[in-house]
Amino acid sequence: MKKTEIIELIKSAINTPKLCSVLFKYDYNYEYFFPLIASDKLFLGAVEDDFILNGFSIRRFCDIKKAEIKDGKLLEIINSEGILKNIKTPDINITDWHSVFESLSNFDFNIIIEKESLVYDECEFAIGKIEKVLKTKVIFKHFDADGIWQDEYYEIPYSQITSVTFGARYVDVFSKYV
Repeated sequence: MKKTEIIELIKSAINTPKLCSVLFKYDYNYEYFFPLIASDKLFLGAVEDDFILNGFSIRRFCDIKKAEIKDGKLLEIINSEGILKNIKTPDINITDWHSVFESLSNFDFNIIIEKESLVYDECEFAIGKIEKVLKTKVIFKHFDADGIWQDEYYEIPYSQITSVTFGARYVDVFSKYV
């Protein structure tokens, strides 16, 4: 798919709301979103995972290989379960990563920042909180897999970020115990 077709499809799903399946160049499996807002570079979607909404994810359009609107039984079940009534669009400026982190720094919750890749050694995952937002990177305080806050901060260049996740079950539950 062409990038312009992908952007048009995602943007067309925003006000409806429609479920979109999205295939990223760094993954072999489709992910499912209800797109809520979009800029020319990024979109924010409510993540659908096995008939529940599992937080929000901000993704880059340039990483999408293919996207399609999903109808049929999946959407019928989602509507019957009343899942869509729980969607509330967060007030986040998604013009670019700088504006995303400026917006998110106003909230008091932990987030996940990822650099995703098909090559395992190139993947990076950080969970924690925003310490400082700079022009080309974010300074990030993170905790490890044992829930221990690290003394060193991550400096994460915007160019390496493929996704930012917040409000997801993993980050919210883990954060209660650190």
